[in-house]
Amino acid sequence: MIDINKEIKNAMLAKDSVRLASLRAIKTAFMLAETEKGASDLTIQRQINIIQKQVKQRKDAASIYQKQGRIDLAADEMAQVAVLETFLPEQISEEEIENVLKVIIADLGASSMADMGKVMGLANKQLSGQADGKFIAAKARQLLE
Repeated sequence: MIDINKEIKNAMLAKDSVRLASLRAIKTAFMLAETEKGASDLTIQRQINIIQKQVKQRKDAASIYQKQGRIDLAADEMAQVAVLETFLPEQISEEEIENVLKVIIADLGASSMADMGKVMGLANKQLSGQADGKFIAAKARQLLE
């Protein structure tokens, strides 16, 4: 489990404003997740999913800022992405993703795009937190076609 309060304290002591803003966003997201209806304790996997969502939001925002010519704001978002990614498991390589997908496809006997849902269900479980979902889907689609 991530000790977010300790991390925030360290960022404050270091006067690292980017890290502090990123950590406060994580803390807020954790607190919201804990208060959701039917929510249980925040498992490590759930924390990782929340942080991944935060990373995705910031990357999307950075992309929008770049399209609008606001490079300064895009750079701020990407700096926060860098901080958030330090709390995520190490991302696996494209080759490793492809190997996992090939094993899943062989195990399921998948042969066409009709099997995409089954393949993605298992792939998302096995690769959760280790790879971007869009990339996994694109690679699975490529292998099934």
